[in-house]
Amino acid sequence: MRAILIEEYGELPRVAEVPEPECPPDGAVVEVTATGVCRSDWHAWLGHDRDVRLPHVPGHEFAGVLVQLGEQVTGWVVGDRVTAPFVYACGSCPACRTGQQQVCRRQTQPGFTHWGSFADRVVVHHADVNLVPVPDGIADTAAAALGCRFATAHRAVRHHGAVRAGDTVAVYGCGGLGLSAVMIAVAAGATVIAVDPAPVAREAAVRFGAIAAVDPGRLGRAHEIAEQVRSLAGGDGVAVAVDAIGRPDVLAASVLSLGRRGRHVQAGLLLGEHAAPAVPMDRVIAWELQLFGSHGMAAGDYPAMLAEIADGSLDPTLLVGTVAPLTEAPTALAALGGRPDVAGLTVLVP
Repeated sequence: MRAILIEEYGELPRVAEVPEPECPPDGAVVEVTATGVCRSDWHAWLGHDRDVRLPHVPGHEFAGVLVQLGEQVTGWVVGDRVTAPFVYACGSCPACRTGQQQVCRRQTQPGFTHWGSFADRVVVHHADVNLVPVPDGIADTAAAALGCRFATAHRAVRHHGAVRAGDTVAVYGCGGLGLSAVMIAVAAGATVIAVDPAPVAREAAVRFGAIAAVDPGRLGRAHEIAEQVRSLAGGDGVAVAVDAIGRPDVLAASVLSLGRRGRHVQAGLLLGEHAAPAVPMDRVIAWELQLFGSHGMAAGDYPAMLAEIADGSLDPTLLVGTVAPLTEAPTALAALGGRPDVAGLTVLVP
């Protein structure tokens, strides 16, 4: 089959012919119909993730059709439209048994621990635990975002942030993850302030319902950015702030923009040289702030999110900015390292 193969960290991958994936007894093989290009894939390509071993096929958010099932799999048939979380849970460890499959002790991740979805086909481990049906009303290009950015944003905003009508929310970084967070927070009845250096991203955030979009490049340091956000929120700070990009200065600004008893949610990855950033803990302690990490969503939690999509409260199709053939994956990966020239998700169609 065709796949996008990384052979050296930081060097553009190439389209290659690679062996077909083998179907595990408890797994499934999915023919990929759409796969998103995520900043996490960019980290994998540059070697920031220690789980990635070369040669490697990236890609972890996808939609597709079941083409093969292991003999232990029940409840699914070849031809079903599916997606899956980027965390493949084992289903039996302590975290899984308590419904927290997104932090499974024995998790695997397509595009990181094993070859991913930048290919014609991808394997889903522990299929009965991790497969999610895609409703007929959701396009493949939109469903490709559900396994990572949209699901991560949904859990970050609704579960960790506990966003309610009337809350003020700051979203730092308005790529696919951040725009998802903007959309989800607005749908919950929150007042949203977006922060992003790219004009096109700020414009998209306003289209999705943000009342204001701040250009951090015009302000400088983290405390200045935070002060601008606090001012837009009425001076007392926001109830919830989401770092959807993953940088030390953004993390600091996010925490400093919170009001007393506010909640910071770290959804953007901090890897490589940024893996251990400084946090303004003096503010955290004095104002009793809460800090959360958000690591995707368990397959069992998808129904609530899918119900909101089905009733029109949320529309992930609006997040898709560019649809390109699989062969353009190398260019799309490289583009994530610079300033984006399009807002929203880039989705590859094999």
